[in-house]
Amino acid sequence: MKEYYRPGALDLKHKELIAVAASVSCRCVPCLANHTNNAIRAGATRAEVLEAAAIGVEFGGGPSFVVVRNNLLEFLDDCGA
Repeated sequence: MKEYYRPGALDLKHKELIAVAASVSCRCVPCLANHTNNAIRAGATRAEVLEAAAIGVEFGGGPSFVVVRNNLLEFLDDCGA
C-alpha cells in the first residue's frame, strides 16, 4: 500500500485528503482517524481536511455525516490541527 502514497502526479497531502473523503464516504472510522492524522502530517490544514470530509459526506449521505459529526473534530484535535 505504500506504493499508492508515493508522490506522483499528486503529492502525499492531496492523496491523503482523497483518502479522508473516501474514508468518510465508506464510513470507516479507523480509516478516517488514520488518514486525518496522515493528512495533517503531510501538511494539510484543518480547513482542508474538513473540506475533504464534506466531499465524502456528499457521496455517503446522512450516515457519512454522522461519522464526521461524531469523530472528525476529535481526530483533528488529537493531531493538533
